[in-house]
Amino acid sequence: MKPLFVAALALGLASCSAPQDDSLFPLARGHRWHYDITTEWENKVVEHEPRIIETLGSDSLDSGRAWRRRSDSGIEYWLRSDATGIYRVASKSELDETPLPDKEPRFVLKAPVAVGTTWRASTTAYLLRRRQEFPPEIRHSHPAVPMNYTIEALGEKLATRAGNFENCVRVKGVAALRLFADPVVGWKDMALTTTEWYCPGAGLVKLLREEPAESTFLTGGKLTMELVDFH
Repeated sequence: MKPLFVAALALGLASCSAPQDDSLFPLARGHRWHYDITTEWENKVVEHEPRIIETLGSDSLDSGRAWRRRSDSGIEYWLRSDATGIYRVASKSELDETPLPDKEPRFVLKAPVAVGTTWRASTTAYLLRRRQEFPPEIRHSHPAVPMNYTIEALGEKLATRAGNFENCVRVKGVAALRLFADPVVGWKDMALTTTEWYCPGAGLVKLLREEPAESTFLTGGKLTMELVDFH
């Protein structure tokens, strides 16, 4: 669920024979991740959805070669890895005939992988909804909200259904979306928060997305994406 990144840095991967040190986000062919996505809505409804992501190897784009990933949700991504970090260069949905290049860099992890490293990428409201209007999803009217990402911690330990992980990197993304909450509160900055954990050899192990609304006109919730198996 989370979006990712651009093509001005094709030089380091012209041959695409092997990615840079990408153990925190493996790109080479043959990897497969199984996730469980749990969405907890503010009305106490809880939903579960499986997600499978796999790496398909090196691919050729107009801007050069890149590493291709595919989600069983129907989305494909092309990424590169070099001294600046790991970043997406194009994406494609089932409705697109060809990959759509990203207009500006969209990093997954920006170098150096150190506490305090920051970057910005656009996001949208995945959970916030209007209670009475159609379509209810906020993302249709606010498709690109700037989110600021920061590497907050290194060396974290994490326990998941896929096992226990050490030396993980925790990344925090923070954004605000100004919406009309209700006649009493009026306009309010709604917080959009993402916390991601990347672990050596496994990549993205857990993602937590929080979009609380707590208003009369809007509803929100919390989404957790947890790794349950990978190879």
